[in-house]
Amino acid sequence: MIEVRNICKSFDGRPILKNVSAIFEAGKTNLIIGRSGSGKTVLVKNIVGLMAPESGEILYDTKNTLTMNPKQTKMLRREMGMLFQGSALFDSMTVLENVLFPLTMFSQEKIKEQVCRANFCLERVNLSGVGHLFPSEISGGMMKRVAIARAIALRPKYLFCDEPNSGLDPQTSMLIDELISDITKEYMMTTIINTHDMNSVMNHGEKVIFISEGQKVWEGTKEEIMDSSNKDLNEFVFASDLFKKVKLAENAIAKENRVAD
Repeated sequence: MIEVRNICKSFDGRPILKNVSAIFEAGKTNLIIGRSGSGKTVLVKNIVGLMAPESGEILYDTKNTLTMNPKQTKMLRREMGMLFQGSALFDSMTVLENVLFPLTMFSQEKIKEQVCRANFCLERVNLSGVGHLFPSEISGGMMKRVAIARAIALRPKYLFCDEPNSGLDPQTSMLIDELISDITKEYMMTTIINTHDMNSVMNHGEKVIFISEGQKVWEGTKEEIMDSSNKDLNEFVFASDLFKKVKLAENAIAKENRVAD
């Protein structure tokens, strides 16, 4: 579990995060949504330690990261997995070498065990037999799966995903969502996903936090989004014609049921 308490962050005197508090639960897909410039990316960067807030607390299983010494911080980072928006694979390395990279950097296992672990992770994301290929020789969806395999190579307790479906077609996006959700439950990880993809939210949003102008203005589940009365959230979610139609259809059904009663 990760908890943030009253996080504040400013740039050049301009507040970006304003007393944001939230709990991200283990074994669930925790999604952060919001418009561009809302502060959601800054929030994630503070959580992972790429930025430091001016005030507040960031707790990983009750341990405050802001009071950790360098050795404790290094140990914590070994428990984190990162899935970047553009996959961030090394072009000069094969698929297997990419997955091996964090293991060679941080693992104390023998090379044979590291290779075994890397191959297991590739199998887990349904990429057996492609370890010898280079990123340029595989599709965008496959690259994303390689990035997931690399992210879980060190058996992380915490997984961070930045726009995991960026640049992918709808069918591949769905497969990536399902894979992240399955792995989260399988390994009981605390997974935090920064996304604009409302299909991801409605399919896998076990906990959703909506950030607007640096503040957390709503939180709930994917089911609760459809019934929310929060004006900012509704404008964000139902900007898509598809979701407007879904909302209108649900309202019509509810009206019919009331009449029938």
